[in-house]
Amino acid sequence: MDAEDFTAVLSEVRRFVRERVVPLEAEIDEKDEMPGDIRESAKKMGLFGFALPEEYGGLGLSMYEEAQLMFELGYTTPSLRSMFGTNNGIAGHVLMVGGTEGQKAEWLPKIASGEVLASFALTEPDAGSDPSTLTTRAHLDGDVWVINGAKRYITNAPLADVFMVFARTDPDAPRTRGISTFLVPAGTPGLTVAPRDHKMGQFGAWTADVYFDDVRVPAEALVGGEAGLNQGFSTAMGCIAHGRVHISALCVGMAERLVDESVEYARTRRQSGKPIGSFQLVQGLIADSMTDYYAGRATVLEAARGFDAGTDTKIGPSCTKYFASEMVWRVADRAVQIHGGAGYMRGVAVERFYRDARLFRIYEGTSQIQQVIIARALLGDATRG
Repeated sequence: MDAEDFTAVLSEVRRFVRERVVPLEAEIDEKDEMPGDIRESAKKMGLFGFALPEEYGGLGLSMYEEAQLMFELGYTTPSLRSMFGTNNGIAGHVLMVGGTEGQKAEWLPKIASGEVLASFALTEPDAGSDPSTLTTRAHLDGDVWVINGAKRYITNAPLADVFMVFARTDPDAPRTRGISTFLVPAGTPGLTVAPRDHKMGQFGAWTADVYFDDVRVPAEALVGGEAGLNQGFSTAMGCIAHGRVHISALCVGMAERLVDESVEYARTRRQSGKPIGSFQLVQGLIADSMTDYYAGRATVLEAARGFDAGTDTKIGPSCTKYFASEMVWRVADRAVQIHGGAGYMRGVAVERFYRDARLFRIYEGTSQIQQVIIARALLGDATRG
């Protein structure tokens, strides 16, 4: 995107976030629902397709540009980003990475416009950190694929129009070699979405279990066609690497908000007749949080550059996801500490962000999984003893 146009996009999103969404945060948290007018505004701004190619109706942002956009979106409740993040990220990228030209032409324009909300159905009750162990199965019955299994914690499942479903199509192949991906529209007979989950935080972003009971889809539902058979695991890993940089940038945006909340409270809250910001121990907490935020921002931008260049699509995304998710958790914890008793009260922004931030260390690969990925990439066979 032209630099001037991109600057205009960032400015528009910043105004949208700070003037329209931030004032609604408490309401979104209380009702566990994103207002319809916010959803419609996001569609008109192109936010459902900012990372998708321009030829399919998206904005075509690079990873470096996307990271900067996420800094802005991360300043408010993460349920805003979750509303369209899957379309741009792990679900939309399934088609970008592995889809046929026909599948891209049919689905990506609808996904980019927000006409279609997509879900990424990979995680299972017994296959989370290691998706290669998934047990959902798909077999051919004539020219129809029949899918059976269950998925867990699927983002946007209660609202989704289409699911990118990962299923084992070759039970005899090595675990990472026998998985394929299928396009399964909502409402397909045998597909059931459970009631939405009741989470610790990130209210307004809905997740739910999804069940497949003899779900029948045509042969053309196989992502990538015949060439995509048994290629689902590599497709998923490519999508998740992009998602790790994306989520890292979101963490940085939240850290900026938490620093701002901490600074404002330390300036105005008085104790012993003076602002608590005059106490050096409080100053230390704020300085540590600002340093964490600054380091996180630089780390994300460096990882985004490597991702765009294709020079680092594994270690960089894992390093930045590990650092940024742990970083925002530290910043959130300090923000609550600075607020004291007020920070533990519902209705105070830092209490809500404290609950919201906890999830970042879990999804898109836990911190422990990132450690394993980084170490194995660096040590190779030595990690196997």
